[in-house]
Amino acid sequence: MTARLTGTPVLLLLLGLSLALAAPAQEQRAKPTNSCLDCHASFSDEPSRQFTNDIHNARGLTCVACHGGDPTAEDMPDAMSPAKGFIGVPKRAQIPQLCARCHSDGAFMRTYNPSLRTDQLAQYRTSVHGQRLGRGDTKVAVCTDCHGVHEITPASSGRSRVYPLNLPETCATCHSNAEHMKAYGIPTDQLASYRASVHFKTLEGGDLSAPTCATCHGNHGAAPPGVASVERVCGTCHVFQEQLFDQSPHKPAWQAMGFATCITCHGNHRIEHPTDARIGTGEDSFCVTCHVEGDPGWQTAAKIHGDLTTLDSSLQQAVAILDRAERAGMEVGEARVIQANAHEQLIKARVEVHTFNAPRVETITQNGLKLTEQVRAAGEQALKDLAFRRKGLALSLIIIALVVLSLWLVIRELERRKPIT
Repeated sequence: MTARLTGTPVLLLLLGLSLALAAPAQEQRAKPTNSCLDCHASFSDEPSRQFTNDIHNARGLTCVACHGGDPTAEDMPDAMSPAKGFIGVPKRAQIPQLCARCHSDGAFMRTYNPSLRTDQLAQYRTSVHGQRLGRGDTKVAVCTDCHGVHEITPASSGRSRVYPLNLPETCATCHSNAEHMKAYGIPTDQLASYRASVHFKTLEGGDLSAPTCATCHGNHGAAPPGVASVERVCGTCHVFQEQLFDQSPHKPAWQAMGFATCITCHGNHRIEHPTDARIGTGEDSFCVTCHVEGDPGWQTAAKIHGDLTTLDSSLQQAVAILDRAERAGMEVGEARVIQANAHEQLIKARVEVHTFNAPRVETITQNGLKLTEQVRAAGEQALKDLAFRRKGLALSLIIIALVVLSLWLVIRELERRKPIT
């Protein structure tokens, strides 16, 4: 009886161990296989390697989502059977609609990324790319040209083809290819021009909010802005400049002549940092492109340029004096605040240039000059105080030296008079 009681727990233990060992094997057999990846990985092809880093793979989607077929089938003919929806490599003309099966389904996309827009296909159909594709031109960009194929990453990832720093190169894949663009009659120097622009230098410096191709042209609804809408595109960022230009005499004149607004002076892709020399009557001035010496526009440009350069040079001279005082150890904190206000007036005047109204610019520069004079006065006073302190220190040292010398003479005389014992 004792032997039977002792053997029972042992049998139960062995049974439990066998069930525990069998469970992983059963679970492994029950887990669906992906014969697509298994087969492609066996001969180390690029798509299978890339797909491991794809955002769709990370969200649990597999090859069948785009290519169809049955990834659970063991043999190739069964896995790639058209009866199971296998389409193989989609044709370029099919790709936008194929991607939209998921990306245009709001209910489906909410389960993955509730903040992601679902109007990409509708936007694409309004773009130059989408319209040409609809007319049968398969050379235009489709989703995979911009986002990639098997290694698609979120736009926020530095590895993404549409990450702000990477986007210009992505667009240039087609737009810098002279052979590819020959049929469209479009220049291919956009990337080279953009790299010389203040926008790219700002982007390269780490400001990812700086304009890229998509900022001005759009992304899915990509289209070049028309003449009438250029100002609105630039005004998306440069709000005050747009509002001021709307008040200028150039606005109605340029509209009547069919001129584009901002790009007439600043250009489009190669937008360089503007300087005061750009307005005036010198060789670098935009104004002399249209205005000739003596006409009202030429005189206005000369006046505005003169006011800007006067304020700029006066401020630089005042700051130089203040810097000297600060380097010498003088307290100039209050003067620095006034200096910042004066510099703000200079910036404001440069923005006000877009009104092309000389009296309005002059009012701002005069305010700046008053503040600049205060900066200069504070710097000069600080240097005077420094000179006074130095004179006082020198006088004090002389007096101390005289006192020490007198004491020394007195002590010496006392020692001389001391009787010898």
